Amino acid sequence: MHFVFDLLQGLGIAAAIGIRPLLPTLLAGALAMANAGLDYNHTSFAFLEAWPFWVALVVAIVVLEYATRRGVSPDTGPLAWTWLGLAVALGALSAAGSVADRSSSWPVGLVAGAAAALLGWLAARSLFVRVRRRLDPDAAGALPVYGEGVALLAAGASILFPPLAILVIAGLAWLLLGSRRREGEKYAGLRILR
Repeated sequence: MHFVFDLLQGLGIAAAIGIRPLLPTLLAGALAMANAGLDYNHTSFAFLEAWPFWVALVVAIVVLEYATRRGVSPDTGPLAWTWLGLAVALGALSAAGSVADRSSSWPVGLVAGAAAALLGWLAARSLFVRVRRRLDPDAAGALPVYGEGVALLAAGASILFPPLAILVIAGLAWLLLGSRRREGEKYAGLRILR
C-alpha cells in the first residue's frame, strides 16, 4: 500500500512540475528536507533536497524566463523543447525519489513520473496557447504566475494527500482531450466552409 501512495504522490508532483517546474520542485524539496510527507534522504535522489540543486534549478528557470520575456515564444521552437525537457527530467526524478523513499522499485516512478510530467506540460501548453491568443500582452504576461499557483497547489495537495493526485492527473487528461476535440471541431467547421 505504501508503494501505491508513494507512486501517486510522485505522479502528482510530476504532473505539477509539467505545468510549471520551479515551485513544485522547490516545494517537494523543502518538504522532503523537513521530512513532512516526503523524504529523499538515504535514497539516490537526496540531491533533490540539497541547496546546490535548488540554486542550479533557480538559475535555469531564471534564464528560461528571461528568454521568454525577451520575446522568444515558450510555445514553439527550441525554448518549448527546453521547457519540456526540464519538466520531464524533474518530474521523473521527483516521482522516482518519492517511490525510493520506501521501496526499491524507483524505476517505475522514473518512467511514470516522466509520463505524468509530459501530460502536465502538454495540457498546460495547449491551455496557455489558447488563452494567450485571446489576451492582451499585459494580461498574457500574468499567465506564468497563474500556472505557478496551480502547479504549487497540485504538488502540495499530492504530497499531503497522495490520492488527490488521481484528480490532478484526470483533470489534466480531461483538459488535454478537450483541447484536442475543440481543434478537431474547428477544422471540421473549416472543411464545411469549402
